[in-house]
Amino acid sequence: MKIDGQPYRSIWLDEDGQVSIIDQTRLPHEFVIRRLEALDDAARAIAEMWVRGAPLIGATAAWGLWLALRQDASDETLRKAAETLLATRPTAVNLRWAIDDMQGHLMPLPTAERANAARERAQAICDADVETNSRIGDHGVELIEALYRRHGRRINILTHCNAGWLATVDWGTALAPIYKAYDAGIPVHVWVDETRPRNQGTSLTAWELVSHGVPHHVIVDNAGGHLMQHGEVDLCIVGSDRTTRSGDVCNKIGTYLKALAASDNGVPFYVALPGSTIDWRSDDGLRDIPIEERGASEVTHITGKTSGGIIQTVQLPPDGSPARNPAFDVTPARLVSGLITERGVCEASAAGLAALYPEQSGDAG
Repeated sequence: MKIDGQPYRSIWLDEDGQVSIIDQTRLPHEFVIRRLEALDDAARAIAEMWVRGAPLIGATAAWGLWLALRQDASDETLRKAAETLLATRPTAVNLRWAIDDMQGHLMPLPTAERANAARERAQAICDADVETNSRIGDHGVELIEALYRRHGRRINILTHCNAGWLATVDWGTALAPIYKAYDAGIPVHVWVDETRPRNQGTSLTAWELVSHGVPHHVIVDNAGGHLMQHGEVDLCIVGSDRTTRSGDVCNKIGTYLKALAASDNGVPFYVALPGSTIDWRSDDGLRDIPIEERGASEVTHITGKTSGGIIQTVQLPPDGSPARNPAFDVTPARLVSGLITERGVCEASAAGLAALYPEQSGDAG
């Protein structure tokens, strides 16, 4: 995607051959590029959410292994680096997927070949992510086109959190169909949930849509149900941090409530995700998926720009008020209209996913 006319990915090797990222904690008011120079930088980037979004977390972990192995390519370094990265965030399955992929490619190799092979594989994971998300957009845009043919007017789409190109290497998952529709001339408008407590909708999705020129409005998280009741939402599309083989979807906290409202009002509720986000070992999302509990300060404090242009953090509740901060929730498959993947759109069920990914039938059985 482009920023001020210049194309960017969310993670890339710069002209000096160093891993660079966009620091998403500084958006939307500051555009800051950081370099990741060692394993600890990659781990910190994931844990402190300089990067976030399941596919991008996986890509960053892949580069993190390369950063470790270019210093020491031993079996012990590879094992410890993998453990360090896996400990950063527990919910997004792409993290383990990327590390397992890298280890599977690197462990059989002589140590002298591992660093170069790790660089090539990390780059391949990133390139594949871009192509995968583009195909998700191709399949998802068909849903938007069908609604436009039926209604002959602007299509209003509600999304939650940020599942755009900043959450992936490029294109995004939930936003990829929207970008494809907008670029094809279909009149679309996006309702952008603010997505408390980290405000990824307000800070990141809105920033992306402004950069691309897509019409949108930011709304408070509690407004979605009201808009659905009054016929102002035609379609919901969200992303996923982990989807079970049975179609349960774990995504940013608040997704479940939107799915309930969509179900009550007959609004289609779709989830866009790559195959790497499917956890074929998990069947019951409520039982099997670990939910990350983040620090209370994300709830009790908020950062924004003052009228004088100063970036400032302020406290919201009174002194002494404790806070809970579960970062994700699980939406049962029964509330999901369909899953938009790089291989097509399927029912949110074991049978639907198995039809698209037959090679996983052994793991899903």
